[in-house]
This record gives sequence, structure tokens and C-alpha cells, in this order.
Amino acid sequence: TAMIFAFVTLPEKVDTKPAVNNKTDKGIRFVEPNWIKAIEQAKKEKKMIFVDAYTTWCGPCRMLKQNTFPDKAAGEFFNKHFINIALDMEKGDGLAFAEKYQIRAYPTLLIMDADLKSTSIAEGYMNPAQLIEFGKYVINNVPKIK
Repeated sequence: TAMIFAFVTLPEKVDTKPAVNNKTDKGIRFVEPNWIKAIEQAKKEKKMIFVDAYTTWCGPCRMLKQNTFPDKAAGEFFNKHFINIALDMEKGDGLAFAEKYQIRAYPTLLIMDADLKSTSIAEGYMNPAQLIEFGKYVINNVPKIK
């Protein structure tokens, strides 16, 4: 089953500072970009997987990394409920992922169960509150991993 969400918002301001180091801030912590390891970790921890499918040239992707992912509330929610992985759709594991899941717009944000049977998809930039709402919606409406 796939659910598609579309969020189109314009940020209040574009922050041009470089992206923060995700290992030291309070935001969403992403595992290394290894798709197989992410699935294994999700199964072990009985969590769903949150995927940031991005490209390096995508402006809204950079805005997510600068404005949304470092947010404390988003970090607390996503680190608690999901295994988070960011995949560049133009290299590494991202190439096969983009083909398998027919990723055509960037950013595409996916939440899926560890068995990869249920996938919820959102496209475009989201602010922290919208991202948390997307996560809550999926948690409350997608069957749980047994």
C-alpha cells in the first residue's frame, strides 16, 4: 500500500549557513547510507524506516537539511520512532533505491515498515511541524511491525 502526500510551503526565510554537523546537534540522527544495514537495524529495534531521498543539487533538499532535520522536536520524535537514513538518489545505494521506488521528485520523504510492505510518501519541503505530523499520521495509520 502506498500513500502519497504533497506538501508545498515556502519557507519564511532561507538560511544560507552550511548544514550543521548531525552528530552533535539535537536534530534527526541519520544512520550511515547503507540500505541493507538500515533495514536490519529497523527489524532489530522494531522501528519503521524514515528515508530522505535527496540529490545534492536540490534546493528544497538543502533547506530540509538546514531548517527541518536539525530541529530539536523533529529530532526527538524521529529518533524515537524511526531508523532514519538519507540517500543521495544519484550515487551508492540511492541509485537502486530511486529505481525500485520510482523516485521522480526531490526531496521525496518515505516512511516504510522494516518488511518494506507499507510505504508512505511525501514530496517536497516540509517544516519541522509538518514533518512531525507526517510521521504521526503514518504511525497512527499504518499497521505495526509484529
